[in-house]
This record gives sequence, C-alpha cells and structure tokens, in this order.
Amino acid sequence: MTPGQEHRVTITQGPLALEGILGLSPGSNGVVVFAHGSGSGRFSPRNNFVARHLQRNGLATLLLDLLTPEEADDRRKVFDINLLADRLLLAKAWLEADTRTAHLGVGYFGASTGAGAALQASAREPSNIKAVVSRGGRPDLAEPYLPSVRAPTLLIVGGWDEPVIEMNQAAYELLTCEKKLIIVPGATHLFEEPRTLEQVADHACKWFQAYLNRVG
Repeated sequence: MTPGQEHRVTITQGPLALEGILGLSPGSNGVVVFAHGSGSGRFSPRNNFVARHLQRNGLATLLLDLLTPEEADDRRKVFDINLLADRLLLAKAWLEADTRTAHLGVGYFGASTGAGAALQASAREPSNIKAVVSRGGRPDLAEPYLPSVRAPTLLIVGGWDEPVIEMNQAAYELLTCEKKLIIVPGATHLFEEPRTLEQVADHACKWFQAYLNRVG
C-alpha cells in the first residue's frame, strides 16, 4: 500500500495555534498521534518515516508541533512534560471532534521526552487511548503516572543506548498495564544505524494494529 493522503491542519485553543499534518489512509482503523522529542516537530524525518509505514498499513497519523515556534526556543518549555501532555490531550480532543477521525481509536507514539508526555497524557485521560509506543523514550519523566497507565504500552530502546535502557527497564517495572520492552540490537539513541529504524516502525505498526481496533 502507498502512504496516506496528507492534510495540513491547525489545532487551536484560544490564541494558541499548533500546526500539524494529518495522514489519512482509505479505511484507516486507528489514528496515531506523534509526540516528538526535544527540539523536534512535525517535520521530524524519523517520525515521518514511521508515520508513512503506519499509513501504508492502514493507520491514520497526526504529526503535530506540540509547541509554537516561540515556545520551542524556550528550553524550559521543551522539557515541560506537563505542558506537552496538555497539548497531546488537546490533539486527542481535536481528533475526537473531527469528522474524519472521530470514529477512530487513538494511539500515542512518543520519542525521547515525547514518550514521557505520551504516557502522562494516557494516564490523565485514558478514554479512547488504545495503545502507546515509546521510541528511545524517557518514560521516567512520567514516573508518578506510570502505575495509572491503562493502555497497552510498548517500549523500544536501542541496544547501545545504555542509560536509556536502564530508565526503560525501571519504568517497565512500574507499568501495570499490558506491556512489552523491545531492545533493538546495534542501535543507538536515534536509531541511525542501517535497518534499525525499520525495525522500530515494524514493531510499532504491529503493536498499534493489535490494539487500536480492540473493543473495551
């Protein structure tokens, strides 16, 4: 299958306007919101790679700038997990109100610090959140929320990303939901090594396909 058709969208709340790219595939059976890592946004090449793989396999995607350009220059806001989680919840509400996606179950794909925001958001507002995937994530940033996460959660870490492996192993123990930890051999934090990002996309796709359509 080819990647889905992409639409530029703007999600607003009062004076706030967040720019995004909504990718829709014919007959999409779920929608995945991407929570980018620090200093990244909707044009992230790695997340776009994963998004197109998901689209080719029947999933809709939302690549969204969780911060405005002005906020992105403020390092305190880049690492403000509470703020990033608020923005994910805003995106979730927008998807549930938009006629193109209102009928779809929602998943979060978080990278680096974005994974902490995704896990916090899923714990704070679990309704209709069917699955969470973390790539090279910092789930420890959402530590107080981890025992409350209900959505099946997949943690993917590079085999050469040693400090982050330990953080993910500790977070895995705190999760009480359905869960899995996958360590990709020979991969560093950004999964830049040959064939490693493809493995991330494949693992994430299988996880979302398994849970986004599940009732309950």
